[in-house]
Amino acid sequence: MKKEIGFLLMSVFLIGMVFAAQGEGTEAVAINYQGGAEKVTGIQQIKAGNYLVASGEQIQIKEQAQNQFKLEVGDAFAHFEGKMTQEQVGEKIKLMTQLKNGKNVEVKIMPDVASETALEKLRLKNCVESEGCLIELKEVGQGEDAKLSYELKTQRQSKIFGLFKARMKVEAQVDAQTGELIDSKKPWWAFLATEPAE
Repeated sequence: MKKEIGFLLMSVFLIGMVFAAQGEGTEAVAINYQGGAEKVTGIQQIKAGNYLVASGEQIQIKEQAQNQFKLEVGDAFAHFEGKMTQEQVGEKIKLMTQLKNGKNVEVKIMPDVASETALEKLRLKNCVESEGCLIELKEVGQGEDAKLSYELKTQRQSKIFGLFKARMKVEAQVDAQTGELIDSKKPWWAFLATEPAE
């Protein structure tokens, strides 16, 4: 009888811990901080909707699944998977996320600016999702070198030696805080290929 009661209590305790872990980070927290002219009125889990970000741009956030979002600014977009918070600062919001190393970072650069930088480096005109172009906002690097970046991946037409058609996988990474190009990658044989303007 004592074993059964002990087992029952342990089960209730473990189930309670599971529910507590699932709800972590979803509560709205009201804070009153005034720094300069900005007044931070609250931090909460990101929600779908249209917002004005700190840079003055209009962003549309769409929730695709639990902790999966699509961030859209104009025609540019980026997919994000993970926990993100929105910090209300006056009429505008700041998008924040926590990296694996525990560091909180703000998404200062929006998808349109990151997309433009990556497309310019890859010599592409646009990034069309239906044609296989994908932009993701994700963590790159490890430990203290970890940072948040936009990663653009697509395939483009090329001709090896100017004769043989081939599809070339290309990608570029843009820092989500500074807007600087971090890295770009092409196949090893890219120097043998010509890439028509797209």
